[in-house]
Amino acid sequence: MASIFGNGRVWIKIFLQLPQAGFLAPCLQNAAIQQSQVRHRRTKHFDPKWKRLRKEKYVKVDIPNLNEKAEEFSQEQMKTRMKERGILPPRPWMERPFHISCTGGVFEAYVPPEGDGKMSAVSKEGAKQKFELLEKKTKSMMAVRKIRSFDDDFEPPEFAAQAQEIYIQAHNLLMEKSKYKLREIVTERAYPELMHNVNDKTIRWRFIKSLEPPRVVHARCTDVISKDNIFGQVTVRFHTQQVLAIYDRFGRLMHGSELVEKDCLEYVVFEKHLSNEYGVWRLHEKIIPDWMPPKAPAYITYRVDDEPPAPKEESSKEVTAAEAEPEKVATASA
Repeated sequence: MASIFGNGRVWIKIFLQLPQAGFLAPCLQNAAIQQSQVRHRRTKHFDPKWKRLRKEKYVKVDIPNLNEKAEEFSQEQMKTRMKERGILPPRPWMERPFHISCTGGVFEAYVPPEGDGKMSAVSKEGAKQKFELLEKKTKSMMAVRKIRSFDDDFEPPEFAAQAQEIYIQAHNLLMEKSKYKLREIVTERAYPELMHNVNDKTIRWRFIKSLEPPRVVHARCTDVISKDNIFGQVTVRFHTQQVLAIYDRFGRLMHGSELVEKDCLEYVVFEKHLSNEYGVWRLHEKIIPDWMPPKAPAYITYRVDDEPPAPKEESSKEVTAAEAEPEKVATASA
């Protein structure tokens, strides 16, 4: 018998070899018997008082039968199975969450008076415009009061200055073609209109000064889908001096000029999701009155080639005539 100790294990091997093979069975004669006994050391505690706790460590899980079909069960059986598994019944319709961040247009758009920016208040037409503006001011004041119920710090004169900063920043980002920053200060409706046909163009825009201070001329509020989902729109009048020049992909001037300053009278609509706690004022649309003259079309530039060469037939006739002249001279001398 030999024993080996090492690594926390004990191996006991017993070799038994009987000298007399006559006492063995005939099938085991002339053979040796080798018996090996091994005992392993376990980490499980042998104390029986932990038997119940060891048993509770294992959780029996009901494995679902993936081969079963829903058609094989009745409606009551299917309902019972879904309750056991905590599964909600499927709905016959599909629901998808969506978020309305802006409206699709301008509700009750402001109608600018004809000749605005040219007529003074002393003239007859200017006095008539002031009187019509007072008549339309009632709804705007009610809308401003509604906006103040969501935004306590809203004041039309202060907002007009803020709107002018948004207007300038939007045009600078458009000139730089910064798409991601432009989406933060422009609504989803105005973004495709601003970025339309801008690719392969170079825009040079500069704000010079304000001829008149910006002012709020129109304000409206409306609800979308539900009474609690309220949007506010404010129209601001800008009378400014700007410089605009647009070049095509070849560097040719298409519109405007970088040297000529032009007076611009614009009515810009700004919108805010009032029900949203984190809503901000963004540029929504520009109102173009009917009496405003149409814009000048873009310059059409094209390549001018040199004068085309003379046709081959004419050149051949001239050559033959020149060759025939010496022959005439020779005959005359003869």
